[in-house]
Amino acid sequence: MTGKSAAVGRRRSAPTKGDRREQAILDAAEALLEHENVEPMTVETIAKGAGISRASLYFYFGSKHEVLTALVARTVAVLREDALGAAGDTGSAPAETVRDALRRTAKQWREHGLVMRAAVDFGPVVPEIGKLWKDTLDSYAQAMTRVLVRAGIADVKGPAGAAALAGHLCWMTERTFYWASAHPRELRPATETCAQIWLRVIDSAGGTAIS
Repeated sequence: MTGKSAAVGRRRSAPTKGDRREQAILDAAEALLEHENVEPMTVETIAKGAGISRASLYFYFGSKHEVLTALVARTVAVLREDALGAAGDTGSAPAETVRDALRRTAKQWREHGLVMRAAVDFGPVVPEIGKLWKDTLDSYAQAMTRVLVRAGIADVKGPAGAAALAGHLCWMTERTFYWASAHPRELRPATETCAQIWLRVIDSAGGTAIS
């Protein structure tokens, strides 16, 4: 690669002015969630928070719901990465993988709980948000299925199979964190309780002992 080509590559990999402005819009929307309910939020208040005009915001997003969808997508991208990490972590004991996955998930709920609760609340009425959230939970369930199989739980169909257990445990965890993230003091004990439930399932299969 020539020096000129390398320079072009570097320029293309760096965030553009448009990228930075789009991120500023999403940051403004997330900040607004901290101070008001989703309903009073408008395109105008988001644009004001981002330091741009309403017309400029419409260049990037067509509505408030499009902004929220992009904000949810940015937030759940981290959860998807964590799911891939859990699925690929074959060097740690299943119990430690579970604990680490729950710690990472709790961290996201602690830092971005308002966005994630908005995703849950708006999912039924904004199809794009609902799909993003469900796909993320499905990815997590698939990753944790592999962890349960490594722990000795049978990879079979039915309610006692690893996929069914992982799926229901993931949705249980989601519901628990949804509630606990709105009550910050409850998030740590809720995380530990969820861990104990996951680990008891692992222990019931004769896998890693609860620790």
